[in-house]
Amino acid sequence: MDRFSEGFDILAPRQWSVPALLNVPHAGQYFPPGFLAQCSVTERDLRRSEDCFVDDLFSPCVDLGVPLLRALVSRSFLDLNREPLELDQKLFAERLPSHFNIGSPRVASGLGIIPRMVGEGRPIYETALDLDEALARIESYYRPYHRTLASLLNEAHRATGFALLIDCHSMPASAVTTKLGEESRTPDIILGDRFGSACNREIVSSLQTAFENEGLTVRLNRPYAGGFITESHGHPREGRHAVQIEINRSIYMDEEELTRSTTYAALQQTLMRVVEAVLLQLPMVNSTQLAAE
Repeated sequence: MDRFSEGFDILAPRQWSVPALLNVPHAGQYFPPGFLAQCSVTERDLRRSEDCFVDDLFSPCVDLGVPLLRALVSRSFLDLNREPLELDQKLFAERLPSHFNIGSPRVASGLGIIPRMVGEGRPIYETALDLDEALARIESYYRPYHRTLASLLNEAHRATGFALLIDCHSMPASAVTTKLGEESRTPDIILGDRFGSACNREIVSSLQTAFENEGLTVRLNRPYAGGFITESHGHPREGRHAVQIEINRSIYMDEEELTRSTTYAALQQTLMRVVEAVLLQLPMVNSTQLAAE
């Protein structure tokens, strides 16, 4: 089967040894057939919305005994970090059913499950979409991805009564500056735990300390506290923890050219040390208990 048919794949360790999962929902570069013909913007414009290279940045961490689930389908085609029916009425000529979430702040900004805008407010489509097509995207790509994400986390939790999801993202330097203003230096890393509701504070503190020990500046929850995935899978009282990592793109890439910078390889190694520092605090798992396929 073509690995793009489901829009995601799993980088599996030789032995899954800790009840944790790395997840990268926004780095995909695959545009399904027919999508580009619908767009009023260029492929380069569409790529500016993706978390460039984040799956590759975190891929060495798989050697630490943790799987990495990554989306392959482009975020501009379908955003996997949204509610399943978080659709934008402005994309459709027909009236959406009342049970759809058409009033969220993300939809209002043009960034629902099927984005209406890309980059700095540029519309993706010239004409309205058919609702059936939108629902087909959700059935073909969104639901298989989320079933796999939930299954992996459930498998980890069954083995130890504990599961940690590390949701990996990147952020444009300009967007962070705009949201924060000139009050302080633009952070290198933002950790989101839904203001303490999605992850044990000790885990978040461990991540923050590990990043700061590497010389990186860290901010918590502002302006990114974690999205739908973090909120859905972070339930600390049940032994389920989720934390979002946002990396300032300016510290590893040229945001205009969409190319890796000279600091890229060093950041890969930094991320591996940071993730290792956190994983060392988690329960170890017998090799027969977990199997990321």
